[in-house]
Amino acid sequence: MKQQFNRSDLKPGEVLCDHCTAKCCRYFALPMETPADWEDFDHIRWYMMHGNVSVFVDDGSWYLMVHADCKHLLPNNMCGAYETRPRICREYTTDECEFDNDVTHEQLFETPEQMWEYAHAVLPVRPRRTESDPVNLPVLNVVEV
Repeated sequence: MKQQFNRSDLKPGEVLCDHCTAKCCRYFALPMETPADWEDFDHIRWYMMHGNVSVFVDDGSWYLMVHADCKHLLPNNMCGAYETRPRICREYTTDECEFDNDVTHEQLFETPEQMWEYAHAVLPVRPRRTESDPVNLPVLNVVEV
């Protein structure tokens, strides 16, 4: 079993990025308003239907996370545009990066169905308006014991 590399193992002149899988270059997260009603949750479901998107909550704040590798990320996990990288990248440091952090969130939603199920759990029941109104969750295959 390969031993885990730790920050404290860095030798003088060595860069933590040389040992990383570029977690910080594989997604971005944007804060969003906390959903408060059916329309808000429906919008979030719509976001999540567009591919590699999840939503998480940390310290009570909601974030939309887009899973997408930076187009300048090289096969060796280094930056192919290092000298001309955006300011947000220049200001980012390894002091508190995710290198050795197995991130956990207060809440994590990875599918639109999870988001809709959560909405049903926290919002007042809403009567069905029409047969095609997606108010109820889709029927799930439930195995009775």
